[in-house]
Amino acid sequence: MAHFARVENGIVQEVMVCNQDFIDLYADPNSGVEPNGPGEFIKCSYNTFGGVHYEPSETNEAFEPVPSADQSKALRKNFPSIGWIYDADRDAFYEPQPYPSWVLNETTCFWEAPTAFPSDAGPDNRYIWNEDTLSWVNE
Repeated sequence: MAHFARVENGIVQEVMVCNQDFIDLYADPNSGVEPNGPGEFIKCSYNTFGGVHYEPSETNEAFEPVPSADQSKALRKNFPSIGWIYDADRDAFYEPQPYPSWVLNETTCFWEAPTAFPSDAGPDNRYIWNEDTLSWVNE
């Protein structure tokens, strides 16, 4: 079994778990299988995040995910969700740009604010982005 995203005009329409045989049948207009909509199927990895593939369900002593020894398993930078972008030039999935001032990190395909997130953030000290001032504001 594998994960596939159905992408139409560069936007993820659905993500499914299935065999390659099903994708081949699903994509064949003569198969008799009714597709949920047009688009192409792009294989993705549930264990890929920020361009790094992680071992499923394994953590180290700090309960952080463990990167896989075989990084060839890292597919398309991130595991997508409905509404995400598939950029064929980058061969990557990423979220839509949250704010006009944020820049896409080419290595991770995460959006980054022009100002670093405050280091004192926590449950009692929360911040939100203010696009007008291009700064983090304490809630």
